This record gives sequence, structure tokens and C-alpha cells, in this order.
Amino acid sequence: MAQFDVVDMNGKKVEQIELSDAVFGITPNKSAMHAMVVNHLANRRQGTQSTKTRGEVRGGGRKPWRQKGTGRARQGSIRSPQWTGGGVALGPKPRDYSYRLNRKLRRLALLSALSSKAAAGEIVIVKEFEIAEYKTKAVVGMLGALGAEKKALIVTDGVNEKLVKSAANIPGVKTTPATLINVYDILNAGTFVLSVDAARKIEEVFAQ
Repeated sequence: MAQFDVVDMNGKKVEQIELSDAVFGITPNKSAMHAMVVNHLANRRQGTQSTKTRGEVRGGGRKPWRQKGTGRARQGSIRSPQWTGGGVALGPKPRDYSYRLNRKLRRLALLSALSSKAAAGEIVIVKEFEIAEYKTKAVVGMLGALGAEKKALIVTDGVNEKLVKSAANIPGVKTTPATLINVYDILNAGTFVLSVDAARKIEEVFAQ
């Protein structure tokens, strides 16, 4: 079992907890994490880019000049791709870029991301997020005390509305419930900040 220090919101150590090596102590699989990040970014693509073909561009119904006898190249429409204002040949059309990876690979990638953060010392476990009011200043002060001012991912046990809304305006800071963590957000964060209850929830869900 891996030992982790637990701190309060001022960064002072208050206790230690043990978390499962099956979640926070495996040997990270880089290829699995890479595959999951590529999948996450692909699934986020809107795929709404579109160009018009020669049949969709307005105009061009009449043949610009007769087929033979002019000395010029034969043309059938002023909306062919070689004409200014013509359609686009082989241009992009709306499409779905998303795809799924198998469950075993997704689980391995997530455990690898958690373990890599633990190995790098980039996990901070807080006893409890005690945000009494909707104040961005309170979250900024907490992150400063924890040494997590830059690109922090704050993970809670459930939906903590005051924490979520107080952190919403802080650049580089993201909040999420423990059940919705993903590989991209974990690796993209400089510091992985979570409560004790969130750590237990992650352990409970992913240790199996």
C-alpha cells in the first residue's frame, strides 16, 4: 500500500493515508495512455468542417463556350474546381471522428495516469474542501498554499457547487467529480488535487 500525506487547505500535514498500489502504484503503460489521449481528443472534434463541390456552388449551369473551334480548352461549367469561385475538389465534409477503445485498455490507461502522477509527486490529498461561500479568492488561496497554482485538477467526492463555481474563473484550473476523471485531464494537469473521500472513491471504483 502506498503512503500519502494528507494536508488541510493551508497546506499543513494533518495525517497519512494508505491507498492501493493497484490504483496508484502500477508501472505506467505509456502506449495505453497515449492511445487514450488520442482517443479523447478525437472524440472532442466537432467534425463540422465543410466545403462545396461543383454541384453545390451557385451558378455554372450554362456551358461557358462551345466545345470546339475556339482554340481554348474545353469547359463544361464555370463552377468547376479550376475556376475562381468554383467548387472544391475532394474537400472536407461533416463527419464523426469519434471511436471507442476497449474497456481493459481504458482502465489500464487511467490507472497508469494516476500512478504516473503519484510517482512524480504531483498528487496532493486534502482532508476536506471547506468552501463556505462562493469566493474565487478562497480557491486561489488554497491552491497557493498547496503549491498548485498552475494547471490544477481538483477532484471531489461528489458535486461541490461552491468549489466548482469558485474555481470556474481561474485559468488552468478544472474541477471534476471522482467518477468522471479521465486520462487527458489527469496528464494535462500540473497538480492532481483531491479530497480524502475522492481518493477513497477512486480506489473503490478502479481497484477492482
